[in-house]
Amino acid sequence: MSQFREVFKRTEIKYLLSAEQYEALRQRLQGLAEVDQYGECDILNIYYDTPDFQLIRTSLEKPVYKEKLRLRSYGTPREETQSFIEIKKKYNGVVYKRRIDAPYRRAKDYLEGKCDLLRQSQIKSEIDAFLESYKGLRPAMAISYKRIAMAGVEDPDLRITFDRRICWRTDRLDLREGAVGEDLLQSGQRLMEVKIANAFPLELARMFSELGIFPISYSKFGEGYKRMTARQLAAAMVYRVAGAAVYPKEQGEMVYA
Repeated sequence: MSQFREVFKRTEIKYLLSAEQYEALRQRLQGLAEVDQYGECDILNIYYDTPDFQLIRTSLEKPVYKEKLRLRSYGTPREETQSFIEIKKKYNGVVYKRRIDAPYRRAKDYLEGKCDLLRQSQIKSEIDAFLESYKGLRPAMAISYKRIAMAGVEDPDLRITFDRRICWRTDRLDLREGAVGEDLLQSGQRLMEVKIANAFPLELARMFSELGIFPISYSKFGEGYKRMTARQLAAAMVYRVAGAAVYPKEQGEMVYA
């Protein structure tokens, strides 16, 4: 039997904190939530998408239903390091996450159509269906960050995470490259997520109000995509030559008409 949780159903609410808000909140959380046994760890992800970025473009339109596929490791993996293939879906504000584990190299090869996974399961069948539904899925962006995760003292289903050093890149799309890329956050900022299966704790809501902490809409993959497309557009404008159109290709490569 797996030693990790495979299925999640919860509400996830995001907040962007300044350095001052983060320090003040950590002090106030004492007694309500505690850091888990892992302390701060590196989380590395590869997000998969179609050549025209259909999944993230749809997600940014904020539909009632959206989904994504990613490969995740905790720390920089080697070929045999345990990694996780995850489908994450959101419907009417509720997040459903389903995942399976496999050695990193085999998981990556499976997602790129180079092999099959040995272990069959319901979740594996769902991932197979996902890969079949979106033609041309390939590694699209690497996102990494340093995370501190906390769990509720009285309610273990309450999870609070703080992410810093959130980096993105569209080259070297292999998690063995490590937690490298361009920062999405300003110095000192943290992206906080509150993950709840039940009602939002009143004590936590009171804390947030007193510290001026309010929910935001934020997608790490989405923010990286926005940076990428803005850069491509700027490059296309700069490189207009003699009135000829210049079209940006993936990952910033330019093609002249």
